[in-house]
Formats: sequence, structure tokens, C-alpha cells
Amino acid sequence: MRYATTLSALLLGTGLGLSAMPAAQAADDTIVFGAPAWPGISVKTEIASQLLGALGYHPKTEEIGLQVIYQGLDSGDVDLFLGAWLPAQQPMLEPLEKKGSVRRLATNVTGAQMTLAVPESVYESGITSFADLDAHRDEFGGEIYGFGAGSAASEILHKAIDSDTWGLGDWTLVDTSTVGMLSAVKSHIDNHEPIVWVGWKPHWMNLEFPMRYLSDSKNLFGKGNGASDVRTLIASAYAETHPNLVTFFDQFTFSAAAQSWMIQQYGQVGESQQAVAKTWITAHPEQVQAMLKDVETTAGEPAWPAVKAAFSL
Repeated sequence: MRYATTLSALLLGTGLGLSAMPAAQAADDTIVFGAPAWPGISVKTEIASQLLGALGYHPKTEEIGLQVIYQGLDSGDVDLFLGAWLPAQQPMLEPLEKKGSVRRLATNVTGAQMTLAVPESVYESGITSFADLDAHRDEFGGEIYGFGAGSAASEILHKAIDSDTWGLGDWTLVDTSTVGMLSAVKSHIDNHEPIVWVGWKPHWMNLEFPMRYLSDSKNLFGKGNGASDVRTLIASAYAETHPNLVTFFDQFTFSAAAQSWMIQQYGQVGESQQAVAKTWITAHPEQVQAMLKDVETTAGEPAWPAVKAAFSL
């Protein structure tokens, strides 16, 4: 039971705008997801929403920025977030964990990585590490392309620029959207021009672009040169009152290959997230059943029969 006031006020102040919520207190079966406009998180959130909708819950997704999501988890205005890339987002998460307002659940994607990438032709020319970049600054126009101000990657790179790490002090971070960044990558590759950008996997870029990841002995993006866990986060107070959902999300996991497919179908092929989510659910009944082990509907019945009937599995 809560009022969506803090997050609403914050979003109105930034001009982003949270979609209208009822003035009355939220129902016990309402789930508010925070999701930045990232294809993988969008589809995973939609899969969870469709499955939980079949169980009697009322999921709601707010497409908002990363920092606002963490603030919403802290205030209780956001219940769940499926895109905690760690350790990249650790500086945002750690204070909330120490405070006790946010709790980690399962690693929902394994084999993830985030670090700087270049076209394969650039890599083969000898630019294979962060240490090589500054000697070739003019070739890159002194620019690194990112996917959005406020992202963990943006914070990491701004800090590197401010501290002149790897000689990046006179470089500029071009922070656009994921779509804008990847459009620039495609254009540069098509025109045989050097570009360096924030790459990650799972993502369709790894399937479509001839690209390589740069090595980084300083591990700016975290240990293992940005090797990452993608964790599910839940507001602690919400977890205490919704143990059934804790059970579900501790079993809600995907392979990197599965998420790459989701991202490709939604972010590149152009299918709606609703269609991609339903296609994945109907194609993977055994995995869905495993996700629903010991989970119940809001009426207290076993979850799997309800989902099986809803999706004709």
C-alpha cells in the first residue's frame, strides 16, 4: 500500500512525466516495473508482465531513466527492475543496499559484458586496447559514443575523462540513445570510418556488426573488462509483502543467447515487445514451467496450470 508521489514529483520536475496513477493507494496485486528504453530489459519486463498477468497480478511498466529507477526503488514507487548491470551500476546500488531499501534477486542473464568496442577493421589495424586510443585520437575525432546520459557507462566514461585515464582527458563523450549510437556505428562501419562506442552483450550488435571489444588492464568497466551480472532488484519492503513474487523472480532467468534473440527481434527486426514476449513464452513451455515452480496465482492456486491455460502451452 503506497502513494506514487516522490517519483511522480521527480519526473514532473525533470519533464519526463510518469503516466497517471490512481490517487487511491495501490492494490496489493499491482507490480510497478522500472525500465529504461533498452530492448533487452523491455522484452524481459514484458515476459514477466504477461506471465504475472495470467496469475492475477496487475503489472505496470514505467519507461524512465536509470537514476530515476534507483530513486524509485529507494522510495518504494518502483517495485522491480530487471536490468541491474553489475558491477557497472554498483555505485548506484550500494548505498541503497547499505540503507536496506533494495534487495538483489537472481542473476537473470549470464555471460554479459560491457566495455568499449571498435569495428573489426580498426582492431585489426592495431587498436586493440584502451591504451591505444589516445595515440589515434584524430582518427576518432576525439569522440566516444555512448547510449544515454545518466547510464552507468556514461558515469564511468565521464569519470575517466575527468581524471585523464588512458589519456582521455581531451576526448568527448557523445551521449545519445541506444538507437542513435548504433545508427552512428552502422554509418561509420559502412563508410569504413573509425568509431569507438560502448558495446555490450547480449545484444544484436554482436550478431550484425563486425566488431571487437578493446582490452583494458585498468578495468574501468569492472573486473574482467566489464564482465557483468544482470541482476533483478526488488524494493525491500515490497519483497517482504510479496514472497510469492520473490520466488518467481529468483527463478526468472535467461541465457545470453536467448536475450540476444529478444533484442534482435524487438530492437532490429521491429516486432512489438508484446509479440516477442508471447513468442518466447509459447516456444519455451519447459522453461516457463521451471520459472513457476512453487509460485501461486493471486487466488492461491498453483501458477503453472493458470499460465498453461492462458497461453495454450
